[in-house]
Amino acid sequence: MLENSEEDSKNHHSNSEFSRTTFPLTITSKKTNCFLVKIKDGFVLIDTGYTSERLIIEQALKDAGCTSANINLILLTHGDFDHSGNCAYFRDKYSAKVAMHKEDSGMVEHGDFFYSRTNLNVIIKALFKTVVFLFRLNLKKKDRFKPDIYVEEGEDLSVYGFDAKIIHFPGHSKGSIGFLTPTGDLFCGDLLENTKEPSKFSLIDNHEEYNESIEKLKQPQIKTVYPGHGKPFSLEVFLKKLSS
Repeated sequence: MLENSEEDSKNHHSNSEFSRTTFPLTITSKKTNCFLVKIKDGFVLIDTGYTSERLIIEQALKDAGCTSANINLILLTHGDFDHSGNCAYFRDKYSAKVAMHKEDSGMVEHGDFFYSRTNLNVIIKALFKTVVFLFRLNLKKKDRFKPDIYVEEGEDLSVYGFDAKIIHFPGHSKGSIGFLTPTGDLFCGDLLENTKEPSKFSLIDNHEEYNESIEKLKQPQIKTVYPGHGKPFSLEVFLKKLSS
């Protein structure tokens, strides 16, 4: 079962923000979130952050009590480098299985941010490719990997000890997914963000699919959103803004 959650992470550790006492524990690295969920017999890690922040994230996990014996699963919301960067390393360190949607698998296998993105505006794509090249943001060969498990829409994760179901949220990327718990906590990756206020994510590959994904949010069981960037927020706040 998922333990009681708090919306704010108030303690600070170097460039990382996290709570040592409440779960889901939020580890914020270069403005990208990883979430550590406490389950009955261990932990589930959602997303893994930038490779350049590995030591900071690793220390946060250690402080939370993570060992090679108690991380049951690593879940990726999608394949982007800021969410998958440390996945291969943590998989080996913690002897954990990695699960993600098959549509984004090519991104982490080939280390290519654009592997499954075919609809980006030409100018925007060129701009992002330049930034990715200049800052060496794609996964290096040693950090590339093939997932152990592919998950799909509606799949129940309780078999791994995590009481949650998969929601497929294509649009930002083809294989973007979220994880919804019975208590209404939604880990949504880059479907939404909250860097200034709860809002739609800025980089969209397929707008039609993205809008369909937004419609999936209009279900009463979703209460609190844990985005890939920014602080958790009430879904009600976002939906009111969306309809205004």
